[in-house]
Amino acid sequence: MTRLPLQAVLFDMDGTLVDTERLWWEAVEQVAGRPLTEADRPDVLGRPVEHTAAWLAAATGAPAGGLAETLHREFADRVRIGVVPRPGALDLLDALAREQIPTALVTASPRAVADTVLEALGGASRFAVSVTADDTEHTKPAPDPYLAACRALGVDPSGCVAVEDTETGVRSAEAAGCAVLAVPSLAPIDAAPGRTVLTGPEGLEGVTAARLRALLPYRLRVMTWNLWFGGTKVHDHRAKQLKVIAEADVDVVGLQETYGNAAGELAEALGWHHHRAGTNLGIISRFPVTAVLGDPDVGFYGAAGARIAVGEREVEVWTAHLDYEQYGPYESEPLAHEEVRLAQMRDTLHRIGDTAPVVLVGDFNCPSHLDRPGVEWPVTKAAEEAGFRDSFRQARPDAVRDPGHTWSPVHAHPEPQDRIDFVLHRGLRVLDSRTCVSGTPRTWPDVEDNDWPSDHAAVITTFSLGSGPATV
Repeated sequence: MTRLPLQAVLFDMDGTLVDTERLWWEAVEQVAGRPLTEADRPDVLGRPVEHTAAWLAAATGAPAGGLAETLHREFADRVRIGVVPRPGALDLLDALAREQIPTALVTASPRAVADTVLEALGGASRFAVSVTADDTEHTKPAPDPYLAACRALGVDPSGCVAVEDTETGVRSAEAAGCAVLAVPSLAPIDAAPGRTVLTGPEGLEGVTAARLRALLPYRLRVMTWNLWFGGTKVHDHRAKQLKVIAEADVDVVGLQETYGNAAGELAEALGWHHHRAGTNLGIISRFPVTAVLGDPDVGFYGAAGARIAVGEREVEVWTAHLDYEQYGPYESEPLAHEEVRLAQMRDTLHRIGDTAPVVLVGDFNCPSHLDRPGVEWPVTKAAEEAGFRDSFRQARPDAVRDPGHTWSPVHAHPEPQDRIDFVLHRGLRVLDSRTCVSGTPRTWPDVEDNDWPSDHAAVITTFSLGSGPATV
């Protein structure tokens, strides 16, 4: 079972790395001229100074700008003489540096305050990047600060863990797509999917890089592949199919044209699980299959599904093969036969229902409305209207630069080059999607010795699966 690699760790500052929440609370009390109460907490903790200044201005009638300057001064004075690292903070930063895992400071404090704190932590060199309230148009709880840090580091948020101590900061990191380790300082934080909450008084003591890696979501790599009469047009097709799947490092493959028991034979050779439906459709998975879905006696065309357990989550994966006759771009009336394929797609969508997360792959034998905007190709449009996203076009939205042709690596002109194989999804996050063909296949009819045992390119999409809630 594979989790996403840990690309970076993103740290909040106040209350997370250093015990400044108490100092900030004291500064606000000084400016407010009264003790703060629990009711004041949402307007004080985890908020940028401008928010708290505006809140004080509404209560006192004083100009917000002057109050912000006074808050800055009061807080900075306290930081210079009283900042204390939280338990385990410096040890964790040192451990990450030893493992060469990039770190970033992401704070709602202004640059002047952040620089003062950084000096107390041993200098700005502890962090590859620092993002403050001065660096983005919107600060926490908006995702902007964390997104800015990820852009500066050149990493994907889904491969990052954010360490936060307030609900406001947690919402910011989660909105950016990061996994979150919450270390509450003054206010409790509830557990939630993709979020782990440390509830003890030890702060970051005992937190290691390995523990942070375990917070990242699982990776799910899904492949769709038409085997072309089971691969029988090519010599040693089964061995070549196994080589392709192993080198692609995929987790689940939705198959079409299995030509009998290809799904079972491939799964057995790989030590995987599988579901076979009819003589044409199959799903093989390195993860356990917990339920089979759809008609087990489906004909040559149609769809079949399986529920697959991936860590703490279950995902439905469906494979579909739609009628190949009267391919639209061949016809003088391109949509003449699309009602047949559309009916098959509607039947598939009806069987799937409102399930999420779900992946629908297959050879649809029709173009996409996202690639050929001059024609409203109804099959892919119907899937979109049912809430499915086209993972390849999400990852590669420019159809001119990245056409993604899957038909056909072995059929040359006058056959059109087109994208007719798809990995659609509902309720998942796409990290990458690409087509796959090994070697340089010779064209029909001289295909027997090709390394690529199909007349379709495969499509492989990498998804991120969020982890479940944890409180420790």
